[in-house]
Amino acid sequence: MAHETRGTNGTEPGLDSPRLLDALAAATEDRIVFDLPGIEERYDTLRRELPGVAVRFAMKACPVDEVLDRLARVGSGVDAAGPAEVEQALRAGVPIERMHYGNTVKSDRNIADAFRLGIRDFATDSLEDVRAIAAHAPGSRVFCRLATTGEGALWGLSNKYGCSPEDAVTVLETARELGLTPAGLSVHVGSQQMTADAWQGAIDRIADVLGALAGRGIGLDHVNLGGGLPALGYRDKYGTRLDPPLDKIFTVIREGMARLASIPGHRLAFVVEPGRYLVADQGAIRAHVSRLAARRRPDGERQYWLYLSCGKFNGLYEMDQLQYRLVFPAHPDAPPVPAVIAGPTCDSDDAYSHEEGLVQVPGTLASGDPVWVLSCGAYATSYMTQGFNGFSPLPYTWIDGEGGDA
Repeated sequence: MAHETRGTNGTEPGLDSPRLLDALAAATEDRIVFDLPGIEERYDTLRRELPGVAVRFAMKACPVDEVLDRLARVGSGVDAAGPAEVEQALRAGVPIERMHYGNTVKSDRNIADAFRLGIRDFATDSLEDVRAIAAHAPGSRVFCRLATTGEGALWGLSNKYGCSPEDAVTVLETARELGLTPAGLSVHVGSQQMTADAWQGAIDRIADVLGALAGRGIGLDHVNLGGGLPALGYRDKYGTRLDPPLDKIFTVIREGMARLASIPGHRLAFVVEPGRYLVADQGAIRAHVSRLAARRRPDGERQYWLYLSCGKFNGLYEMDQLQYRLVFPAHPDAPPVPAVIAGPTCDSDDAYSHEEGLVQVPGTLASGDPVWVLSCGAYATSYMTQGFNGFSPLPYTWIDGEGGDA
C-alpha cells in the first residue's frame, strides 16, 4: 500500500483536544461533537498571525448556531452565501455590520432580501450581477472577485467564480457609474490550499488590478484574501498525512498585505474568510461499526470492508478527497487488517473508492463497537442529507468550556 500505516489510533498529541477526546469517550450514541474553546483558540491564533485582519467566518463550513455565537462573541463576522445564512447568523448574535454577501451567484430576489436584512457589502464578478445589485440594493458597496487557478488545493474552486483582471476593472468602473461604491477586491485560492505560492500569485494579481484602478481614479478600502487556510489533521485520499506549510503561508500573506497597502491611490484594510481552518480539527464524530466483512472480489482476492454507521451522506461527504482519521477505542492493540471504509447506505459512492486508500483497522471489530472520526468539524453538518436511504443526519452537541458540556 502506498500510504503510511497508522494502526488503530489516529490521534495526534498537540492537535487533538483532550476535551474532544473525553467527550467522544463519554458518548454512548452516534453524534458529532464540536469543541467551542478549541475553535476560539484557533481564531485567536489566526488573529495573532495576521494582526489587524477582520475575520469573516465562512459559515457554510459549519452552520451551527453555537459555533456562530462563540465566534461572534470573540469578534468574528460572517461570510454569508445568501439571505438564509444572513438570517441564521443574525439569530446567532452576529452583528449585521460584520457580515457581507460573499456569493457572486445570486438572483434579484436574493439581493433584495439581503439588502432588506441590512447587508450593504456584496461580492460580484460580472456586469450583469453589478447591474442587479444597483437595481435591488442601491447605494451598496461591492467588491470584485478575481479568478485564481486553484492549483495546490484539494478543492480548486477555479471554474465557477471570479473574473479576469481586465473584467474586474470594468466591473468596478460600472459599479461607480451605477451609484454603487467600488469598495474592494477578493480572491479565493482554493479550499485546503497546501502551498504558499497560491497566495503569492493571488497577491500579484491583486497588485496589478489595484494599480489599474488607481489609474482610473478608483480607490478601494479593502482587500478580501478569502478562504483556503488549511486544516492540520487531514490525510489525503491515499492515507498520507497532509502537512500544510502554515508558517510560510502566514508569512507570505503578511508580506503581501504590506506590499498591497503601499500601493498609491488606496487606503486598504484586509479581510479573510476562514472556514475549515477554524472548525475542521475542532469537530469529531462518535460513530459505530455496522459490520467488518470479508468478501471475494471478481478477481478472487479476499478484501475486507468496514461498514460504519455514518458515511458520505451523513457526515463524511468529503471522503472522495481525503481520509478521515479513525480511532477504535475498544481495540487499541488488535492486529490490523486492510479494509475499504464505507458508509451504511446502499449507494456505491458511499465508500473510499481508491485501492491505495485501504485503511488499517482492527481485525477484531464487532458490530456496535464505537469508532471516532477525527478532524471532521468542517462540512460535516452542512453537507448532510435529510435522511438519504432512511439514514438520519447525525445530531450534534458541543463542549462549551464554561461549566461543562452541552
